[in-house]
Amino acid sequence: MDCLRKEPADKLLQIPSGVVQDHWPASLKQFVLTLRSLSLPRDQADLQEAFPGLRVAPLNSVLAQGMNQKKKHEIQALAGVIDSIARRVGSHKIVDVGSGQGYLAQVLSFEHELSVIAIDASSHHGSITDARAKRIEKYYAAKKCKSRSGFCIPKTVTCRVLSPAMLKDISSSLRQVDEMENPTIFRDNTDSKPLAGDLASECPYSSKADDKSTMVLAGLHACGDLSVTMLRTFMECDEVKAVISIGCCYNLLSEEGIKEGDCQFGFPVSRGAKSANLQLGKNARDLACQSAERWRGLGEAAGLHNFELHTFRAAFQMVLFQCYPEIITRSPAIGRQGKAFRRQHHRRILECNADMAQTFSQNCCSTYAKDALLNEHSSYPKSANKEANSADRYSMFVKFCKSGLGRLGLCVPQDIEFSRLWEEAEEFSGLVGPYWTLRAALGPVLETILLLDRLLFLQEQGNVLIQTVLLPIFDPVLSPRNVALIAEKF
Repeated sequence: MDCLRKEPADKLLQIPSGVVQDHWPASLKQFVLTLRSLSLPRDQADLQEAFPGLRVAPLNSVLAQGMNQKKKHEIQALAGVIDSIARRVGSHKIVDVGSGQGYLAQVLSFEHELSVIAIDASSHHGSITDARAKRIEKYYAAKKCKSRSGFCIPKTVTCRVLSPAMLKDISSSLRQVDEMENPTIFRDNTDSKPLAGDLASECPYSSKADDKSTMVLAGLHACGDLSVTMLRTFMECDEVKAVISIGCCYNLLSEEGIKEGDCQFGFPVSRGAKSANLQLGKNARDLACQSAERWRGLGEAAGLHNFELHTFRAAFQMVLFQCYPEIITRSPAIGRQGKAFRRQHHRRILECNADMAQTFSQNCCSTYAKDALLNEHSSYPKSANKEANSADRYSMFVKFCKSGLGRLGLCVPQDIEFSRLWEEAEEFSGLVGPYWTLRAALGPVLETILLLDRLLFLQEQGNVLIQTVLLPIFDPVLSPRNVALIAEKF
């Protein structure tokens, strides 16, 4: 670890991506490179090659409203993949599991003209989805007037999916309601035509199977156990012909041997992993969410600030251990204070630059004078700069501690010696960057274990002929959780 203490931040940030330096010890280089070799590839696949005839069209401003760049990228690519798979298995109905605010469901409905059921545990999300769909509907009503084609509006269901049986029952009951009510395709005029007869002639999805009796499960970053529940539902429900699952929030997975109970666990799910007695624990599952691409893309300034915040957190742990030792056993959480401190950091830089500019304008009447002033500032002894920086970090540490104690509902002890604690912690601050980047290098390997466990679970089901693949369908820089588990029944 000591060999990395003096390493520049930009070099440390490349460690999770498997980049090593020639002057490092051989054992360190081998460790980093081995971790990289054990991880699934994350570079975005050629989707056109993987799905011939794939249609990935840019989202119009109406559908993209409310989406950030990451969400637009994900929805655009995933909607095209789902559409392609639905065509391949001959199903027209999509069940969007963990639909959130309905972005994916609405693109599938309005742009790809698929019938979608959007399921989410939040009633607030359901109401947002419905309201947003009505706004989009007005736009498409005018647009479809010229083409005379139809589209279905997504149905929303608010419930917490706790088991494959529940997800199967929800999907099946809604399918039966569709058949009983003979629902309509929205059209530009007041006339409505039945879904069954009209849709069969307007869309190509019923070529291989009866689209009313089959469906595709899709989940964009379905949280925790929900992604695993989708896989179990795929295996247990004959009507589900395909599943596209992109997992998220591995820290929320239930784990056999750690969480007690008779329920089905989220890890391990395959017989192979169970027979090997694999256990990860919450810290390892949380670490599986780390992104090598995000670390590499931080840049030196942001990387140093990130290391600084982790130093504050470690030193704050010392404060709690000294003043409130009983709190430590409860695994307290103070939330993310990084953004607030980052804003303060940037504000100080801007204020400093503004002061310098004002000094130039007031006191410098020539280029020579400006150069002299710059030379004066740059000629400060390095020790003085170091002392000023240390004082600034100490001030930030005190603010961090007071904020953290406040979030935990604790008072600042009168007798606490922040300066002594910071002096002890700062001595080891040079090891924080190496420690966190080496730790982050384990993340892709841990996520690979979770994904391969799910893939193996599907491949172990010998009673059904299925085709499975793990495919990175997003740009990993924009969307770190970019590997989709795709399975189709024959």
